[in-house]
Amino acid sequence: MSNMVEFARMNGLGNKILVVDMRGRKDVVTAEAAIALNAVAETQFDQIMAIHDPKAQGTDAWIDILNSDGTKAQACGNGTRCVVQALSAETGKKVFTFQTVASILNAVEHEDGTISVDMGKPVFDWDKIPLAEEFADTRHIELQIGPIDNPVLHSPSAMSMGNPHAIFWVDKDPMSYDLARFGPLLENHPMFPERANITLVQVLSPTTVRTRTWERGAGLTLACGSAACSAAVSAARTGRTGRKVTIDVASAPAPSQLTIEWRESDDHVVMTGPAEWEWSGMVDPVTGSFTRDQEQGAQAR
Repeated sequence: MSNMVEFARMNGLGNKILVVDMRGRKDVVTAEAAIALNAVAETQFDQIMAIHDPKAQGTDAWIDILNSDGTKAQACGNGTRCVVQALSAETGKKVFTFQTVASILNAVEHEDGTISVDMGKPVFDWDKIPLAEEFADTRHIELQIGPIDNPVLHSPSAMSMGNPHAIFWVDKDPMSYDLARFGPLLENHPMFPERANITLVQVLSPTTVRTRTWERGAGLTLACGSAACSAAVSAARTGRTGRKVTIDVASAPAPSQLTIEWRESDDHVVMTGPAEWEWSGMVDPVTGSFTRDQEQGAQAR
C-alpha cells in the first residue's frame, strides 16, 4: 500500500492522540480518514496531530490538527507534547518550534521526560475569542444552564487559547456534573459562533485546581491541554489563584497533573506535563485504513 504513512497512538494525560507523519508529502489527512479512524475502538482519538514539512523558516514542522469529527482544530497542547516526544525519540533533539494555523509553538523535552509547551498569549477580547455579544469584561459573561433562579452552571469566564474556551466555576467535584448532557448545548450555544471548549473548574487552593472538559469537535475528553491553560489563566485573572498552578485533571488516569504558568514577563502560558507512546503502525491518510506494527491489525473502512 504505497499510500500508507507511519503513525503512532499516543496520549497526553489520557488525551487520546494520533500522531501521523506526513513529512515529504503534499496531501493531508482527510476528514473522512479522521472519522473512519475514530469509528474503530483501538484508533479512537481526541485529536490527530499531522506532522508536515515546515512552511516557515526557523520552524521544525507544520502541524495540522484534526478533531475526531473531522473538523480542524487550532491548538492542542497535549497533542503537541506527544509530537515532541515522537520527534525527540527519532532525532535526539530536545527543543522544537512548530507552526499551526493559530500560532508558533515552542516546546522543550526535559531530562525527566516531561515536556513544556509555550502556548503563547491568551486572548480576552470578546470579538477575538469570538463571542456573539459584546462584553467589556470577559472574566464573567452572561450565560447559564438550568433554572433561571437556580442555574446549574452560570457566569463563565471566556477567553481564547488559540481556540475558544468557556470556564465555568463549580463548588463540587467536576465529575459530579452531567457534562455529557450540558456539553453539546454549551459547545453549540449561539454565544459561540465558532463553538467553544467547555470546562468545569473547581478551585482547591491558591495553587491547585481540578478540571473536566467537553472539547469542541471531540466531546468528553480525558484531558485537554488548551483547556487546562484556559482554566489556569482564568483562575488567576479572576483572583482565585496565583499565576502558577497545578491542574488536577479529574477525568484523566493517574498521575493526572499538569503545571501551568502564566508568565508575568511576557504574558505567555507555559504548560508542562507528560506524554506516553502506546503503539505504532501504518495508516492511509485518505481512507483511514490502518495496520498495527508487527501484526496484521484491524482495517478501518
